[in-house]
Amino acid sequence: MKPRYDDSKCTEPESLRKVFIGGLDYRTTDESLQAFFEQWGEIVDVVVMKDPITKRSRGFGFITYSEAKMVDDAMSNRPHNIDGRVVETKRAVPRDVRLYLVFCI
Repeated sequence: MKPRYDDSKCTEPESLRKVFIGGLDYRTTDESLQAFFEQWGEIVDVVVMKDPITKRSRGFGFITYSEAKMVDDAMSNRPHNIDGRVVETKRAVPRDVRLYLVFCI
Protein backbone atom coordinates (compact mmCIF):
# COMPACT_ATOMS: atom_id res chain seq x y z
CA MET A 1 0.00 0.00 0.00
CA LYS A 2 1.38 3.39 -0.96
CA PRO A 3 1.71 6.10 1.65
CA ARG A 4 -0.91 8.86 1.57
CA TYR A 5 0.44 12.36 1.57
CA ASP A 6 -0.80 15.07 3.89
CA ASP A 7 -2.47 17.57 1.57
CA SER A 8 -3.98 19.61 4.41
CA LYS A 9 -1.51 22.39 3.55
CA CYS A 10 -3.04 22.68 0.07
CA THR A 11 -5.25 25.76 -0.22
CA GLU A 12 -6.77 25.10 -3.65
CA PRO A 13 -9.64 22.62 -4.16
CA GLU A 14 -8.57 19.11 -5.13
CA SER A 15 -10.64 19.38 -8.31
CA LEU A 16 -8.23 22.05 -9.60
CA ARG A 17 -5.16 19.99 -8.72
CA LYS A 18 -6.20 16.59 -10.13
CA VAL A 19 -5.23 15.10 -13.50
CA PHE A 20 -6.76 12.15 -15.38
CA ILE A 21 -4.33 9.98 -17.32
CA GLY A 22 -5.85 7.55 -19.84
CA GLY A 23 -4.38 4.98 -22.18
CA LEU A 24 -1.83 3.69 -19.68
CA ASP A 25 0.13 0.55 -20.42
CA TYR A 26 -0.96 -2.32 -18.18
CA ARG A 27 2.56 -2.42 -16.72
CA THR A 28 2.38 1.18 -15.47
CA THR A 29 2.42 1.36 -11.67
CA ASP A 30 1.62 4.08 -9.15
CA GLU A 31 5.36 4.53 -8.70
CA SER A 32 6.20 4.90 -12.40
CA LEU A 33 3.27 7.30 -12.90
CA GLN A 34 4.48 9.44 -10.00
CA ALA A 35 8.09 9.32 -11.19
CA PHE A 36 7.04 10.68 -14.58
CA PHE A 37 4.70 13.46 -13.42
CA GLU A 38 6.69 14.75 -10.45
CA GLN A 39 8.93 16.62 -12.88
CA TRP A 40 6.19 19.31 -12.87
CA GLY A 41 5.74 19.53 -9.11
CA GLU A 42 4.94 17.89 -5.80
CA ILE A 43 2.39 15.08 -6.05
CA VAL A 44 0.15 14.51 -3.04
CA ASP A 45 -1.70 11.46 -4.40
CA VAL A 46 -1.30 8.99 -7.25
CA VAL A 47 -3.36 5.97 -8.22
CA VAL A 48 -3.51 3.60 -11.19
CA MET A 49 -7.04 2.21 -11.17
CA LYS A 50 -7.22 -1.59 -10.98
CA ASP A 51 -9.95 -4.15 -11.50
CA PRO A 52 -11.08 -5.21 -8.01
CA ILE A 53 -11.19 -8.90 -8.92
CA THR A 54 -8.20 -9.42 -11.21
CA LYS A 55 -6.09 -6.59 -9.73
CA ARG A 56 -5.05 -5.78 -13.30
CA SER A 57 -4.70 -2.15 -14.38
CA ARG A 58 -7.80 -0.67 -15.99
CA GLY A 59 -5.56 1.50 -18.18
CA PHE A 60 -6.14 4.83 -16.47
CA GLY A 61 -5.19 6.68 -13.32
CA PHE A 62 -5.13 9.97 -11.47
CA ILE A 63 -2.52 12.20 -9.92
CA THR A 64 -3.13 15.12 -7.57
CA TYR A 65 -0.61 17.93 -7.33
CA SER A 66 -0.13 20.21 -4.34
CA GLU A 67 -0.87 23.29 -6.50
CA ALA A 68 -3.09 23.94 -9.55
CA LYS A 69 -0.20 25.67 -11.37
CA MET A 70 1.57 22.32 -11.54
CA VAL A 71 -1.38 20.89 -13.49
CA ASP A 72 -1.01 23.76 -15.97
CA ASP A 73 2.71 23.00 -16.30
CA ALA A 74 2.05 19.31 -16.95
CA MET A 75 -0.70 20.09 -19.47
CA SER A 76 1.51 22.51 -21.39
CA ASN A 77 4.09 19.75 -21.89
CA ARG A 78 1.80 17.30 -23.68
CA PRO A 79 1.99 14.81 -25.30
CA HIS A 80 3.23 12.51 -22.57
CA ASN A 81 4.90 9.18 -23.27
CA ILE A 82 4.83 6.78 -20.31
CA ASP A 83 6.13 3.21 -20.48
CA GLY A 84 6.27 3.37 -24.27
CA ARG A 85 2.74 4.72 -24.81
CA VAL A 86 1.43 8.18 -25.61
CA VAL A 87 -1.21 8.76 -22.95
CA GLU A 88 -4.23 11.06 -22.79
CA THR A 89 -3.74 13.66 -20.07
CA LYS A 90 -6.47 16.09 -19.02
CA ARG A 91 -7.88 17.82 -15.98
CA ALA A 92 -10.01 15.45 -13.97
CA VAL A 93 -13.71 16.31 -13.75
CA PRO A 94 -15.27 15.50 -10.35
CA ARG A 95 -17.82 12.68 -10.47
CA ASP A 96 -20.66 14.88 -9.15
CA VAL A 97 -20.06 17.41 -11.95
CA ARG A 98 -20.04 14.64 -14.58
CA LEU A 99 -23.36 13.31 -13.25
CA TYR A 100 -24.85 16.80 -13.27
CA LEU A 101 -23.78 17.34 -16.88
CA VAL A 102 -25.26 14.01 -17.97
CA PHE A 103 -28.59 14.20 -16.13
CA CYS A 104 -29.31 17.90 -15.68
CA ILE A 105 -28.33 19.55 -18.93
